[in-house]
Amino acid sequence: MKLSRSVHFCWLGVVACLVMIAGCQMQPVAGAGGVASPAVQAPQGGIDRIKIEAPMVWGGEARCFAAMGCRLVMIEHEEGKVALHKIDGRTSRLLDRQTVAYHPDSAIWLSDSLVAAAVEATGSLDIFRIEGERMVRVHQAVVGFAPRDVILVNASQGQYKFLATPYSGKEVSWIDWHEDNRQAATSKKTRWCEAPWHPVRVSKLPGTQGGGIAVACLDDRKVVAVSDADLLATPRVLASFAAIARQARPSPSGHWLYVSLETGSRNARINMQSGELQWIQSPLTGSVSVAPLSDDLVVWGEDAKLYLQRLDADAKVLETRWLKTGGFSTGLQLIDLDGDGERDLVVLNSVDAVVDVIYGPLWDRAAERL
Repeated sequence: MKLSRSVHFCWLGVVACLVMIAGCQMQPVAGAGGVASPAVQAPQGGIDRIKIEAPMVWGGEARCFAAMGCRLVMIEHEEGKVALHKIDGRTSRLLDRQTVAYHPDSAIWLSDSLVAAAVEATGSLDIFRIEGERMVRVHQAVVGFAPRDVILVNASQGQYKFLATPYSGKEVSWIDWHEDNRQAATSKKTRWCEAPWHPVRVSKLPGTQGGGIAVACLDDRKVVAVSDADLLATPRVLASFAAIARQARPSPSGHWLYVSLETGSRNARINMQSGELQWIQSPLTGSVSVAPLSDDLVVWGEDAKLYLQRLDADAKVLETRWLKTGGFSTGLQLIDLDGDGERDLVVLNSVDAVVDVIYGPLWDRAAERL
């Protein structure tokens, strides 16, 4: 399984290399080694964007602070690094890079001063404290398998609960850790589905009064969820598909759960009140990532491009627009990075050499055709 996915990514990497060679004369806009890089207005379509040099970023998360701008923690998968960048308006600067074991896969913020990285080779969550502009490792929580993803379930008074999900296999791990480090983190394992990649918190679940955690199951080709009322329960199947389910993400209101499907020329969304499944026609073979801007406006990620779709109440596509990216766009995060009230888009390109930061308003700046 690992080999087949590696071959898949290598093939995509060849495509990405050709794209990068074609664009080799473009001036880099984000440097390393703590040197600030100027923002550059992209020449195509008047899109405001910067590119951050970073190889094979499999995961990461941006977070903004009242007094010191925004910071982006990211995983350099093949390099075995966790990197910390500062984004200030339309410039970026590398603050620090720390080495971890072979093949880290994802990274998240736990608080304004703590980040966690999921690392395959050590089967662990490596936790770092941000001290000034440096990352200092303070704990290594044992997961018990090679983790693909980690998300924060809840945090209170220094106590953190994480969910770690595997690169392959059905076991997931619920981990409790206190930042005083007086004792090792503890974990409980449950079984979900095969390869539950990219879990996400949802505010609503069909047939319940509250929310929970949902995830797309890569190899089982379905979406499952557990309720906050019993996180250790057997997960419910929300939908099953003939194509690979790559990622599930809720709309801002929680009404819809959008699902990116890798093949089949369509994606899907699930009504999180009724459980109804709606199909969404794709202009490509499908997608590998998704980020809903509203209940009926959604961004889908693919190789070297994003497509944005406006939908009606029955998921019929009313209009499609496009944005170019620097690679295989498997990670999308919507966040206002420059404080102008418009959501910007951080695009993690997993087999390529850059992270794209595209500034909003995204729909207005997207093109009607590539």
